[in-house]
Amino acid sequence: MLRVLLVTDTDKPIGELRDTLARLGYYMLAATASPQALHKAVESERPDVIIVDTESPSRDTLEQLAVMNATAPRPVLMFSNDANQQLIRDAVGAGVTAYLVEGLATERLAPILEVALARFAQESQLRERLAQAENELAERKLIDRAKRMLMDSQKMTEHAAYATMRKRAMNQGVKLAEVARQIVAAADLPD
Repeated sequence: MLRVLLVTDTDKPIGELRDTLARLGYYMLAATASPQALHKAVESERPDVIIVDTESPSRDTLEQLAVMNATAPRPVLMFSNDANQQLIRDAVGAGVTAYLVEGLATERLAPILEVALARFAQESQLRERLAQAENELAERKLIDRAKRMLMDSQKMTEHAAYATMRKRAMNQGVKLAEVARQIVAAADLPD
């Protein structure tokens, strides 16, 4: 059962939205957070999804969402009355998964929520793959740097430098990148 946190920066009641989500089988967290309390609410309540109900998202709301997205990303649905294209782009840039304008038909809520969850899951996989690719590239650069250092200091060929590093990695039971780190660190030590 998905845990839903409602966030609002308006005075309008959102009890109907809360009741609709509960009827659809979502677990509604007791508190309704303000944008300023978003980080604290996410930390303490650990919601699976966040729904923001607003007339028009303020800079403060978008900043709080961006901070949350950087530290504890969650799918975020935003219901707003503001169809300003730049504001929509800013909201998506702050981590909003789905931005819906002009009212909420209760029969559309479940499919919209499912699409937002699927999109968030897909984006999470892409972020993980990107981080993995960036890590592999950084390791490859480190290995190449260590090889060049061995080639220069030991007058080795590239093949011999790589073989030396590989043998040391096997003997130490570590990854090749760790041996490269050791070589670079040793070279960077003051004499």
